[in-house]
Amino acid sequence: MNKAELIEAIASKSGLTKKDAGAALDAFTATVTETLAKKETVALIGFGTFATSERAARDGVNPSTGAKIKIAATTVAKFKVGAKLKEAVK
Repeated sequence: MNKAELIEAIASKSGLTKKDAGAALDAFTATVTETLAKKETVALIGFGTFATSERAARDGVNPSTGAKIKIAATTVAKFKVGAKLKEAVK
């Protein structure tokens, strides 16, 4: 499912127009992004939790040349599935 299909599904299930459903989806993604940028979490009980995690610096290997490279430390976004979603997907 792509974004347009998701907007259409949200609109049909909620009774919103496609324009309003698109605005709601954009607001949701912007809010989650802003919250994660502040290194906070977004927990949706039963669905899951969006959070950040620190990935330490490490050594790697360039697969093309075999040369050793340094991979810098970074912050990554993670999603942990909630119980209801996990059960629904089984």
